[in-house]
Amino acid sequence: MSHKPAASGATQKIWRDGAFVDFQDATIHVMSHVVHYGSSVFEGIRSYETPSGGAVFRLRDHMRRLADSAKIYRMEMQYSVDELCQAVLDTIAANGLKECYIRPLVVRTGQNMGVHPGGAPIETFIICWIWGRYLGEEALERGVDVRISSWRRAAGSTLPTMAKAGGNYLSSQLTKMEAKVDDYVEGIMLDVNGQVAEGSGENLFLVRDGTLYTSTIGAGILQGITRNSVIRIAQDLGIAVHESPIPREMLYVADEVFFCGTAAELTPVRSIDRITIGEGHRGPVTKTIQEKYLGIASGRIPDPYGWLTPVPSPAVASR
Repeated sequence: MSHKPAASGATQKIWRDGAFVDFQDATIHVMSHVVHYGSSVFEGIRSYETPSGGAVFRLRDHMRRLADSAKIYRMEMQYSVDELCQAVLDTIAANGLKECYIRPLVVRTGQNMGVHPGGAPIETFIICWIWGRYLGEEALERGVDVRISSWRRAAGSTLPTMAKAGGNYLSSQLTKMEAKVDDYVEGIMLDVNGQVAEGSGENLFLVRDGTLYTSTIGAGILQGITRNSVIRIAQDLGIAVHESPIPREMLYVADEVFFCGTAAELTPVRSIDRITIGEGHRGPVTKTIQEKYLGIASGRIPDPYGWLTPVPSPAVASR
């Protein structure tokens, strides 16, 4: 499974501040503020191929969160949420895609050095490419082996964890690298108080006696859109959901544990720190929610929430 978008073929055009540019031309200067100080906010979105064509999952919710992240970091964007939604649809269609991963990105560029962004220009990009299962195709059923990371999720008083900002993911990189070095697929970060937070790029749920548990926003987790989807689906299925602090050891005695996120979708965890979780494979609650989530996203079952936005044909999207 490759995580690298191709410079030709599936990805031809990138949306840059209202116009399409060729893949190889979507560059910034090495003196850009974002290069030195991590001043970017972004989103990860998926478009699925449905029986009636491509459809983007929870597009407006993602673009609203992008706008919120930019506002938190005082990045004044020149595009409305509606305009950004349309730009995403246009970009997918311009590349002739139906199923793809989408990365809206807002960055501070310019060539002025210094921590204070001052008058650094703010540029917006939308990129899309074909990207498979983030944690592996077989992982959706068989699960993955993970470890508790030695790196903690940042406290809200150190940086705003509600924002999906590039700089926030430095600790995530350390978590992921540490896990890989020790032959795990992923790591689970604890918060500053030693309670369970989330994975390096995913929210986390556990199941105990048929009840679903997830960490509170106070644990410094990202307010995940997939996390919200899981909660709504579970509640509608009659599964009790508790948002509460979760001690580390509760993970080990859980009946089921799973990650969720746009890239990871719903991926079960089969072991944590070499301790088998439940039966060591996807459990019944995870399976039920996963099938409902992916069924809605792929258009195989009705979408009662209005989460899907159809992708127009390339001819309609031409600008």
